[in-house]
Amino acid sequence: MAVSSDLLEILRCPVCVREVEDGGHLDLTKEVWLVCRNCGRKYPIRDDIPIMLIDEGTRWQTTAVDALPATPPEPVS
Repeated sequence: MAVSSDLLEILRCPVCVREVEDGGHLDLTKEVWLVCRNCGRKYPIRDDIPIMLIDEGTRWQTTAVDALPATPPEPVS
């Protein structure tokens, strides 16, 4: 089961939704990443659950979309 398209329409980057008017829109990439159009933070989807934690998105912010792993690794403890 994948993340529903209805959920994808309402999800926003938690940083940009506060900082940019109508910002924070996300694009689904590799079926397991949500990439913010504004800041480039990348939020993984694990077990069909988007992990919308700012720290998690920032961790991947400088990673090129093509370099993102096909399966997001577990979070750093």
